[in-house]
Amino acid sequence: MDPRAKILIVDDSPPNLDVLTELLSPDYSLIVALDGETGLDLARRVPGPDLILLDILLPGLSGFEVCQKLKEDPVTAPIPVIFLTGLQDDFEESRGLALGAVDFIKKPFIPLPVKSRIRNHLELKLHRDNLEALVSQRTASLRLTQDITIFGLGILAEYRDTETGDHIQRTKGYVRILADALKAMPRFSGYFDQATTELLVKSAPLHDIGKVSIPDHILRKPGPLTAQEFEIMKGHTTAGRDIIHRMREFSPSPGLTDFLRITEEITFTHHEKWDGSGYHGLKGDEIPVPGRLMTVADIYDALISPRVYKPAMEHDAVVELIRHGDGRTRPEHFDPDVLQAFLDHHRDFADFAAMNRTESHNLG
Repeated sequence: MDPRAKILIVDDSPPNLDVLTELLSPDYSLIVALDGETGLDLARRVPGPDLILLDILLPGLSGFEVCQKLKEDPVTAPIPVIFLTGLQDDFEESRGLALGAVDFIKKPFIPLPVKSRIRNHLELKLHRDNLEALVSQRTASLRLTQDITIFGLGILAEYRDTETGDHIQRTKGYVRILADALKAMPRFSGYFDQATTELLVKSAPLHDIGKVSIPDHILRKPGPLTAQEFEIMKGHTTAGRDIIHRMREFSPSPGLTDFLRITEEITFTHHEKWDGSGYHGLKGDEIPVPGRLMTVADIYDALISPRVYKPAMEHDAVVELIRHGDGRTRPEHFDPDVLQAFLDHHRDFADFAAMNRTESHNLG
């Protein structure tokens, strides 16, 4: 493979092509098109050219039209375009620059300025490409750091409540299943875009982070809680919200702020109920969407999982309980659309749970 920079020349004049080929072929890999349509086709091939020399007066599409199409296509938009022109019209030059060209080379060609301008623009492109690669690398590194931090905070909650085990990881999958199902519903139109769904999934493991504030004798009590103990336990939602809110106050990144906002909603509202009978009395649409999804995910996983005070329930029994209710869980506790999404996709819940289950739920 030729390691040299690749230049696409689009010009229908054999004398111009002869001059440019003689000037540039010793240093660059050249490809040639005699008209605009062919030039566009060659520019879109992979790997594409590093720079395009584009005549303005071409058969068929003009150079201006070709440049416009190049800049409208995300694949070819980053390629620098230098116009070749024999015109001495400042208006035409302004028009070309407005379309996205980086420079003009006037005819007849003078070798030294031509080679100098091409070399300079190729160096600029190389620097820009390196900068974009560095930004992409650092962005990926930042994202990995955030993910590790999120995972670590989730593990902290697990170590305080040793019975939850893989619960926080399984709930990520449940939330994704619900989000994917709900995004097609008109009521949630535009909410579950890809970015929001990813933030929801990343937020799910932190829903119980507030349990770090609950005393061990309550958090790990093997039997039912007293009324007073239950009030203290309910405080984990407020503590979680406050922890995340303090983190959010120091967040310099809009993307991280969005993540923390959703996490704050999940930590505070994942025990709210549609009929207003939840921890803080929020009702209906007062409950943020993330909290509504987390409520279903949390209850489902709690029911299918063993606890020191109860055995695990079978999946089908849990589905029927959520569908019809019992003394503690009733259908009216859930957003009707979220409940329907669960009922429509409960087998996906079961499959994900089976793939993410360990023999023991105890970290100790």
